[in-house]
Amino acid sequence: MDDAGPSSSPLRIVIVPWLALGHLLPCLELAERLASRGHRVSYVSTPRNLARLPPPAPRVELVALPLPRVDGLPDGAESTNDVPEGQRELHWKAFDGLAAPFAEFLAAACAGEATRPHWIIADTFHHWAAAAALEHRVPCAMLPPTAALIATVLSHSQPSEHDGARAPPRYEREGREPIYNDHGVSGMSIMQRLLLTKERCTVVAIRSCVEWEPEFFPLAATILGKPVVPLGLLPPSADAARRAATSGAEHATVRWLDAQPPGSVAYVALGSEVPLRMEQEHELALGLERSGIDFLWALRKPSGAGAAAVDADILPPGFQERTRGQGLVTTEWVPQMSILAHAAVGGFLTHCGRSSLIEGLLFGHPLVMLPIFGDQGPNARQMEAKKVGLQVARDENDGSFDRRVVAAAVRAVMADGEARRGFLAGAARMQEVVADTERHERYIDQFVQQLRSYSAVGATN
Repeated sequence: MDDAGPSSSPLRIVIVPWLALGHLLPCLELAERLASRGHRVSYVSTPRNLARLPPPAPRVELVALPLPRVDGLPDGAESTNDVPEGQRELHWKAFDGLAAPFAEFLAAACAGEATRPHWIIADTFHHWAAAAALEHRVPCAMLPPTAALIATVLSHSQPSEHDGARAPPRYEREGREPIYNDHGVSGMSIMQRLLLTKERCTVVAIRSCVEWEPEFFPLAATILGKPVVPLGLLPPSADAARRAATSGAEHATVRWLDAQPPGSVAYVALGSEVPLRMEQEHELALGLERSGIDFLWALRKPSGAGAAAVDADILPPGFQERTRGQGLVTTEWVPQMSILAHAAVGGFLTHCGRSSLIEGLLFGHPLVMLPIFGDQGPNARQMEAKKVGLQVARDENDGSFDRRVVAAAVRAVMADGEARRGFLAGAARMQEVVADTERHERYIDQFVQQLRSYSAVGATN
């Protein structure tokens, strides 16, 4: 796989991911795919975020830039996962404080011919990384979210009957307004960050492909006004999947699954970024109970639960006692890949984060979908249009739901019958896309060819 032979010297690439695990891990996957081809990658983040990552592959250098202190932001709050919801703006302010240390890092790297990067790959919000790249005449590739979210946010386009997806509900449209209008203590909206990064980049690289989102991917270049290169889906490599399965084999959740019948368990995980409100967490719990389906729930403490709340307080009274023979709830870390790979798991109740969708569909699991924010709503509508699963019905105005609709969605996806057979068939079709290793490796090869086709010096757009 090493393409850095005598006729094509290795590229030196700097990757700067956003400070969230849902971005850090796929960017590390990209770094390792590039390194496996002989290229040298500097992966830049903050010390605590780098410490969270598995050891990188050879040719991947981890570069730590300390996150500046901001009054009111808790010490060690480097990932969005560490930041209370009401302090997100302080995190943005600290994030912008990385501009100066990053500029110093890049200036030092550009001072020598042997260390000068050929490319910067910067996440959507890193306007300051793109600015530093422009100053040093290093071309920059922007990593935005999905093509579907680009189409929705930048063009305000709505899905048509042709592509089969529903229009965004009112609560989602209103929830997106701060993206455009909220400047907060950082003085800059999320949309301003995205547009500044886009203006300063040379190409746009999206963790997607036309096979995954044929209804939106072809629109991305027109909407962005930049060349768009697919990265493929960056599914976990076979080696990574094997390592995860091996390391998780003795975990308590996996041992619990060992005792369950094949295909009988709904795995429930809504990510680590934005938990549900306490009352909605309770409705989800009661809906799982009401469904009668066995479940394994990786539960994060919901917003509204105090820091001192014990695990039992975040579930309805008596819930764990009533469901002792039906389900297992854990608030600890779980080996998600090992769980999804387990024969007892027959479906996945997910928030529809991009990585979770890819991991679930890698194993052909039909989905119960409960999107919460960001690209999750467009992702869920795409998957529903592909008949991969079913969204939990929500109130159009405020996004609330109750136990009755949770139970109905879980039963439709998990209980044997015509509906489940249809969702299994849809999931199998998407599994063919996700699990096609050769396809995704070709996308990385094509991406490298695109990087080589641009001059490493003199990019001015």
